[in-house]
Amino acid sequence: MTDTIATTVDALLAELGTMTDAKMQAVNERHGDDHTVNLTKLRGVAKRVGANQELAHALWATGDTDARLLALLVCRPKAFSEDELDTMMREGRRPKIQDWLINYVVKKSPHVEALRTAWFEDADPWIAAAGWALTADRVAKRPDGLDKDALLDQVEREMKAAPSRLQWEMNSTLAQIGITDAPRRPRALEIGERLEVLKDYPTPPNCTSPYAPLWIAEMVRRQQGA
Repeated sequence: MTDTIATTVDALLAELGTMTDAKMQAVNERHGDDHTVNLTKLRGVAKRVGANQELAHALWATGDTDARLLALLVCRPKAFSEDELDTMMREGRRPKIQDWLINYVVKKSPHVEALRTAWFEDADPWIAAAGWALTADRVAKRPDGLDKDALLDQVEREMKAAPSRLQWEMNSTLAQIGITDAPRRPRALEIGERLEVLKDYPTPPNCTSPYAPLWIAEMVRRQQGA
């Protein structure tokens, strides 16, 4: 790390420290997260800093969640190796970090399919959840080559007892199959109705429930212009 980057990291950590929002931190902690900075303000810092891969590596290395989120905003996604992304996924065990790492970095990486395949089979539920998240995205956007019947079989066997984060991503895959694949929609609906995963999930007004049968029905309704 150059002296300039080290100085910049120290300055950014100090700046982030002044932006701590105690109320937001308390809410985040109830959901397993520990970032303390308003994400809109964090994006403002990232916009000012601009893309800087060396700085992103240095911010990530601090281990601080706010700094790691900033790193994901200023990095160059295609510059990471497959091994680097795998290590980051295993280190960044916070929901918001995993979400941003998947959506802002891995999905833009040339290694996305190799990582999806490797993570999908991982024994660690946290890593497997990342594999399922990428699988749900592929079902929605690039389904050719996927064995969706095998995915439904696995969801049917494993989703009910899966740890919460893995369960969430398996449910997302179930819903995406039901939304995008009309011939398989009845089976996806039947699995969702029978397993009842996330049936009682608290959903704010005007938001779509993550309960797969309701999610599928609403998205199909929108597609049909009903």
